[in-house]
Amino acid sequence: MPERAGDLLQAFPEDWQRAMAIVAHPDDMEFGAASAVARWTDQGKEVAYLLVTRGEAGIAAMSPVEAAPLRAEEQRRSCAVVGVDALEFLDRPDGLVVADVPLRRDLAAAIRRHRPEVVVSINFRDGFGESDWNHADHRAVGVAVLDAVRDAANRWVFPDEGPPWSGVRLVAFNASPRATHGVDIGEHLDRGTESLRCHEVYLANLDDGGGDMAGWLRSNAEAAGVRLGVRYATTFEVFEF
Repeated sequence: MPERAGDLLQAFPEDWQRAMAIVAHPDDMEFGAASAVARWTDQGKEVAYLLVTRGEAGIAAMSPVEAAPLRAEEQRRSCAVVGVDALEFLDRPDGLVVADVPLRRDLAAAIRRHRPEVVVSINFRDGFGESDWNHADHRAVGVAVLDAVRDAANRWVFPDEGPPWSGVRLVAFNASPRATHGVDIGEHLDRGTESLRCHEVYLANLDDGGGDMAGWLRSNAEAAGVRLGVRYATTFEVFEF
């Protein structure tokens, strides 16, 4: 959904070195957050991606067995565009993700391995600010991420999953209707757009054939930019730990 007008945004903190993006599907990061990732990797920051599913149920005309490897490869190409080398998949079933203890365990284990200071995801609220309904996987992953950050810091929770990591300072959800912060992506919007275009087969199979994705991303970035006082921005709802 397009960014909505709202209160002015705070500048997203950038005094950190390592981030980890945790999302449900291939393409989730590319609908806005990837431009911020391109900015951060250009600054020399390390960003790793963890995808809970391979998005295998996302193409109606293609069986999950066919879609899973194709979508994973599209995500790898997309990551390369924005400077991300580390990409992992948990292989949970697309469309059926639950914010249960096993998912919290796997996410906490990944957080302990990668030791991020910032965790990035996408909107987990019920909707995007209109009369819509957010994907069940997005909602479940967001709740599990918040719980897993706390779990990862507690040595008595999942003690077999490596030493605790309490270094996560921020968890940030892109495109939330409750956005609090923005990232200036004026020099990185084009790379974010290119990263989305890497999901070529997925986009071609949307109802509108993908539409004008470049125009859509630019319109969103312009609306967010007004709230941050820059030409183009992308928004995040930030939780501090």
